[in-house]
Amino acid sequence: MMAPHELGTARLQLRRPRLDDAAAMLDYASDVEVTRFLTFPPASDISFVLEFLERCEQVWLDGSAFPWAITLHDHDELLGTVEARPTAHGVELGYVLRRSAWGNGYMTETVTAVTDWALAQDTGYRVWAYVATANVASQRVLEKAGMIREGTLHRWAQHPNMSNEPSDSYMYARWR
Repeated sequence: MMAPHELGTARLQLRRPRLDDAAAMLDYASDVEVTRFLTFPPASDISFVLEFLERCEQVWLDGSAFPWAITLHDHDELLGTVEARPTAHGVELGYVLRRSAWGNGYMTETVTAVTDWALAQDTGYRVWAYVATANVASQRVLEKAGMIREGTLHRWAQHPNMSNEPSDSYMYARWR
């Protein structure tokens, strides 16, 4: 599966992450509320972000994942990131959005655009994401993006900002 370097929506531009995104990324990656339901702890310094950005470049090159930086059309300020992880039959999504951008519909717009792109690919039969059962806001994002909750994945993912034990997650998907 090949991904475009940029995707556009009505308000947003999704583009490949760049090294000059590091400071803005550190701002939200160090926020305990933003990282509460993520699978990694808040970033404590810029080295964490720089390693992530290096990983972003590597996965683009080897085709194992396609991370995009989320920005507004009229302003290149980094709002967050979304990543599509292709498999033989579809794509898994992961995403994060800075707190100051919450409540504007940006992530629903982003997830919808990436899902539509993925389902238009020859091997894009299914797009899915899992979300902690306590993460009601993310559940709403996936539902508004047209995904259906398929079930509960018990003890599925560890969210170190909530507990050292794996927690239950809901699986959401859209398919063709």
